[in-house]
Amino acid sequence: MQLESVSEWSRKFYHFIVQQGVSEGLAKNLNLLVNILILTIVVFLVDQLLKRIIIRSFAIFSTKTRTTFDDFLVQSNFPKYIAHILPLIIIIQLIPVVFTDFPGWGVFFLKLTDLYIAVLAVWLFRSFLRSMKNYLRTKDAYKDKPLDSFMQVFMIFTWIIAVIYIFTVLTGKDPIAFITALGAASAVILLIFKDSILGFVASIQVSANDMVRIGDWITVEKYGADGDVMEINLATVKVRNFDMTITTIPTYALISDSFRNWRGMQESGGRRIKRALYIAVSSIRYLSEQEIEDLKKIQLIASYLDHRQKDIAKYNTDNHADKSILVNGRNQTNMGVFRKYIDAYVKSHPAINKDMTMMVRHLAPTPEGIPLELYIFSSDKRWVNYEHIMADIFDHLLAAVKYFDLEIYEAPSSTDMKRLSSEGK
Repeated sequence: MQLESVSEWSRKFYHFIVQQGVSEGLAKNLNLLVNILILTIVVFLVDQLLKRIIIRSFAIFSTKTRTTFDDFLVQSNFPKYIAHILPLIIIIQLIPVVFTDFPGWGVFFLKLTDLYIAVLAVWLFRSFLRSMKNYLRTKDAYKDKPLDSFMQVFMIFTWIIAVIYIFTVLTGKDPIAFITALGAASAVILLIFKDSILGFVASIQVSANDMVRIGDWITVEKYGADGDVMEINLATVKVRNFDMTITTIPTYALISDSFRNWRGMQESGGRRIKRALYIAVSSIRYLSEQEIEDLKKIQLIASYLDHRQKDIAKYNTDNHADKSILVNGRNQTNMGVFRKYIDAYVKSHPAINKDMTMMVRHLAPTPEGIPLELYIFSSDKRWVNYEHIMADIFDHLLAAVKYFDLEIYEAPSSTDMKRLSSEGK
């Protein structure tokens, strides 16, 4: 009865203008325009009123709840999309009435509303996913997870379902026909969406294997990326480099190419210092007893030199070593004593982690000298402090070299060459 009553009202203007002598054909067209105008105004007013009521209600409700999820729903326009549902229902109910005299147009506009239903459903679901993503970002367990990738995966499936629904609405065919057509065009689809498909697979593997998290420091030399991961989504990974530039790399590059993730270092007890001093070979020599006595004034190695020298003296005596030449028997070298000094120095340094590897080692000789490498870990892993610790250690060692009568290799400069030339003359 209600629809019949509405239908009668929708034709009142038609009857009125027919009575005024207007032809029936023109009267139908004018009546249709008036009805569309009235429907548009009614739907617009209802939509605006509902938006204000629902958005206001959500805002009031969110302030009274402890959870922040409803706050994110408001921010993502979820209430606004909800407000569109009732006006849409009104349109669907009134289209047959408005287009009583034009059933073909009525069917056409009903199809348009079906398409809008699909789009509105996608918007609602996307808004819900965004709210869920932002809400999970507030939880410690999900702060470093690639939530953007998961959201995009869900949205891809949602759009696929929406497109299939739109296809069935427009063509009136069974969805199986559309899926069959997609299968026939699979080669073209794979080519067009290659990066998305690779990114989809990569996102799953990155998340499942916990290869990269938001906030990780990674280095990808191929793409010039060296910094913190800002965002991981289906197609790209954004890295904020330490020079504050941003590098974007394909997500699938994380599984197809080699990269370095520094998370293990950040979660460990220290950050590695691996650097060498290059000692000039010509400065390495045996130490005399008097020189050893002088080096005992260095407190860090005094007890070592005393104990070591006693062992060497006993060995040389037992083996009747001819000490008129230093090369006979066992001897200490300035290089060996300096290495022992470095070892004692880093072990006593307050900024070095004593529970991790501490090693001072010789490396193979090079044209630049003998590398004397420090392999230790600083307790402080922060970049600036780490650099300060490493600089302090090597400043001290470079200054201490001369006390052991050693020289650091340094390539001759143009000034050195000029001085040698002038001395030769």
